[in-house]
Amino acid sequence: MGRGDRRGLAGAPARLMQGVWRVFATYVAAVAGIFAASGMAIVTLRSMFPDTPDQALLQSLPALIAGSLASSFALIFTLLAIVQPATPAALRLLPGWESGRALAVMALGMLALGQTLDSLTWLVGFGERGSMVIVRRVLEGAVGPDLFGAVLVFGVIAGTAEELFFRGYMQTRLTEAWGPARAIVVSAACFGVLHLDISGVHMALAFAMGLYLGFVVERTGSVLPAIVCHVVNNVVYTLQTAFGGTLQDRRTNAVVAAACALLFVLCLAWLRRASPPGAPTAV
Repeated sequence: MGRGDRRGLAGAPARLMQGVWRVFATYVAAVAGIFAASGMAIVTLRSMFPDTPDQALLQSLPALIAGSLASSFALIFTLLAIVQPATPAALRLLPGWESGRALAVMALGMLALGQTLDSLTWLVGFGERGSMVIVRRVLEGAVGPDLFGAVLVFGVIAGTAEELFFRGYMQTRLTEAWGPARAIVVSAACFGVLHLDISGVHMALAFAMGLYLGFVVERTGSVLPAIVCHVVNNVVYTLQTAFGGTLQDRRTNAVVAAACALLFVLCLAWLRRASPPGAPTAV
């Protein structure tokens, strides 16, 4: 091995760490963009509803939709402005090995995990804490254009934007430096921080879901299944809440949590068996 080859190998870890710091700098830029876009959204809402008190306005469905749009816009804008090249391959937007059946199992696993976590929050007494209380209150009884807007923004737009940034970009780049397991955990943690509220409940739920979504990406080699899972989960939650489907009874939640946890484990087991020989290494 020549001297130049040895220098190249020695410089590889440094280049990888530079890539890691670039990822975190991009994350900070995205968060700053979210604050800026959210501020502009608040100003716009105040001009549209001048007679509505600030507290009532900020806890309304239009405010939640505007905030979600601002967050999604900031994430996508950051990707387009900073990440080069933002190609489909670089963001793992090309299809993986998943079949229609596997994709259905992945989405079912996501729904099972989501309901398990939701039931557990009620069982441990956190069901009436945090930002999710506001989300449930403004969604309950939503119909017509309001419900359509909530499904479109919370489900399709937010789910897609968050997966592109956290799994398509962040997890992919961190995997190159750290390997999949550590990259999944760190990306999920950053995803959770984005959902931080006073109680920490929403952050914990987002972290747990981020772990599963990261697993899906590494198993399939594509972010597309994670986008589908995220969108399906958010759409179902929005519709379920709007139609009064939130479970609050302790005994019912205990049964539902146990059943959904079992279903989630079965989905994971099926996905591990269904992975073809050439699929990415299990994490």
